[in-house]
Amino acid sequence: MYDLKNSNLDSYIPFNYLNQNILSKDAILILESGEMFFGYSFGSEKLGAGELCFNTSMTGYQEIITDPSYTNQIINFTFPHIGNVGTNINDNEGKSSVSGVITRQLPSKESNWRSEQNLSEWLKELSIPGIAGIDTRKLTKIIRNKSSINAIIAKIENKENFNELNNILKSHPSMNGLELFSKISTKKEYFWKENLHKLIKLPKKQNNRQLKIVAFDYGVKSNILRNLYERNFEVSVLPYTTTIKEIISKNPDGIFLSNGPGDPKASDPNVFKLLKNLTNLKIPIFGICIGHQLIALTIGAKTSKMKQGHRGANHPVKNLETNSVEITSQNHGFIVDKQSLPSELQITHISLFDQSIEGLKHKELPIFSVQFHPEASPGPTDTSYLFDKFYNLCLEYSNAKKN
Repeated sequence: MYDLKNSNLDSYIPFNYLNQNILSKDAILILESGEMFFGYSFGSEKLGAGELCFNTSMTGYQEIITDPSYTNQIINFTFPHIGNVGTNINDNEGKSSVSGVITRQLPSKESNWRSEQNLSEWLKELSIPGIAGIDTRKLTKIIRNKSSINAIIAKIENKENFNELNNILKSHPSMNGLELFSKISTKKEYFWKENLHKLIKLPKKQNNRQLKIVAFDYGVKSNILRNLYERNFEVSVLPYTTTIKEIISKNPDGIFLSNGPGDPKASDPNVFKLLKNLTNLKIPIFGICIGHQLIALTIGAKTSKMKQGHRGANHPVKNLETNSVEITSQNHGFIVDKQSLPSELQITHISLFDQSIEGLKHKELPIFSVQFHPEASPGPTDTSYLFDKFYNLCLEYSNAKKN
């Protein structure tokens, strides 16, 4: 193994709690802008290439890594203690398609009564490479100064493969203009039947009348579906390729558009054709993240790539309808452009970080959407009321159908 322990590129040497000794640096992170960081390999030993981004959350690393919206991205965790509570099957949010994980310290020995597997072993099973011993704050500053940047993580044994790694990195596509959710959307319909109290096994609330909704899977998180099921929705999760004829045959009381990865503008034209037909039906529609962006694009707005994106569990958002501040969980690299909004759409929420659009509603139709994640997981639950708002809209629509 090529020993980079004494490299002056990064002098930080973490203590490896997994096997109680100091290792030689055996992994490299290469940025397309030319910077290189040497560190310590954990998780899978496969190559990992993708858009480099950072997440500021202090908890919830497993939920973040299994969020399908991170498809084709390498996550740089700014919080240094990642892996200390291990992993367990209940905290997965979806099928992970993350390209890699970067941490300040090597994952420590896990300590939590819910842990079933340590982070490194879990990542290895998911074929996700990790690199530790990196100055993650320095890396975050680099990311913040770039409009968008790809990177590659690799385990190394000699310097001869550096050129090969650079060639792989150069050929990796930019997230701008990249369509991704078709790769992870469900291939067939399924019904979701798990509530929010899966850990303590409380009975599902039955106060509300059961309503039928269809949820389009663009990379949906499990906790979104739990929140919908908790409101006593019958939740049918559908592929993004579902037709308007199939939707009408189900006679739903509402339509939900999920989160997901990639550039919304690059979506299949049939997606926008379907959404246009759905808006004409005047059925209540609720969108989150890319679902929010797809609604905006369908009605006539434009979207654009952000310089660094919003990713973390402590983002303040102002609710313009109540004049209150809500702390939100966020994960997006694209936004709806304010200047492009058609007259039919009204802004309901804005980011207090950069004044970007965080929520929209249609002025006449029962359609609303948010850029942030009201289901949290991880993060605060300040905005979980939006699921109740969706239920009330669907109930009003359902009652109107019967009259």
